[in-house]
Amino acid sequence: MRYPKPDQETASESKPRSIGGINIDPVPPTDFARKSLSRTIPVFRPPGAIDEFQFLAGCTRCGDCIAACPYDAIRNAPDRLGSVAGTPIIEADVAACMMCDDFPCITSCKPGVLVDSIRPVMGTAKITEHLCLAHHHTTCTVCSERCPVDSAIVVFEGKPTVDEDTCTGCGVCRYVCPAPENAILLMPAFIRPGLPNA
Repeated sequence: MRYPKPDQETASESKPRSIGGINIDPVPPTDFARKSLSRTIPVFRPPGAIDEFQFLAGCTRCGDCIAACPYDAIRNAPDRLGSVAGTPIIEADVAACMMCDDFPCITSCKPGVLVDSIRPVMGTAKITEHLCLAHHHTTCTVCSERCPVDSAIVVFEGKPTVDEDTCTGCGVCRYVCPAPENAILLMPAFIRPGLPNA
């Protein structure tokens, strides 16, 4: 899933009972059987990254994927990111993922938190139209020309559009955008597939 969806179960038809604006409805019991979700900051992981909870549990912070990247696109998360500090991330403003054909980052990952069995989706790009040069009667197709993923950015009547089903969130479009204020918004993948029996 690219974007978090609102929890349908939390939507309630009736308003909670209150006295003077203070909710007096009973607190539901805690479900200890429910698996806790990782409450980490959403970041752009390298291609093939598994579910964030499993990723953080398995990543040894060895740096092999960083060393294997021929474009220096993978780097250690800085200390300011708390629990994800030291784990591999991609910052498209510094260096975007070039979507290598052989994905050396995945091959080099001995802990198995980067796998080739899932689609290498890091997130999704979105074009902010009011910042995009092409949407202001200027000829600019740099993002579509440099995109390493076929048909992820389509140009219609001179204006680029991102196909969210094809986009991998590699960040090349953001890295090359020539607009005075970058017209590409990148959203990380909030939910990634996990490994079975993990």
